[in-house]
Amino acid sequence: MKKMIIVFSLSFFAFTPCNENKTKTKKIVTKMTDKKETTFRSKILILPGLWNSGEKHWQTMWERSNPEFTRVIQQDWENPECRDWVEALDKKVVESGIENVILVGHSLACPTIAFWAHKYNRKIKGALLVAPVDTEADTFPSEPKGFSPIPMNKLPFRSIIVASSNDPYATLERSKLFAKNWGSEFINIGEAGHISSASGLGSWNYGLEILKKLDK
Repeated sequence: MKKMIIVFSLSFFAFTPCNENKTKTKKIVTKMTDKKETTFRSKILILPGLWNSGEKHWQTMWERSNPEFTRVIQQDWENPECRDWVEALDKKVVESGIENVILVGHSLACPTIAFWAHKYNRKIKGALLVAPVDTEADTFPSEPKGFSPIPMNKLPFRSIIVASSNDPYATLERSKLFAKNWGSEFINIGEAGHISSASGLGSWNYGLEILKKLDK
């Protein structure tokens, strides 16, 4: 009887420090292993960016699959005012129990969180900031108002920035600058666009693994 030998090839990704704030870079991670059952002890608030997150967006999939996840509903997704988004966020954080809250922001929600932290200085558990948009760049849409200049104060809670090397709305250098000033851990997942539904990430299980690091 012949024996069959199966050889598995594993690729290991190297983490390298980016700055003194323990910034880390992880190269080209767009796909994940099979989904694992993940539960969270914290209250997770989902914050979409401009135009909200659609049915195929990983934020929507996370919210649908996890009872601990709740979306922060904004009054205007098309032509937002920064102060309105900040107030809606603060109201939801207070309702949810400040010390047990983790924020999951995508795109325009990331500078919104920076503005909110600068104004209220609330000590939440943490924030996952995915593909923070550069509101001071020429590529930034004209509809949102009041989102620049972006606050560069250190955030009063733990945070992780996940960025892409080919994001059309923020260069990798700007994303690293946000991480340095906000005191965030930095993870580069390679060429993943704006880390949105168009990036082909599906439910993005790797993102859930990163989020789990804040749920302590």
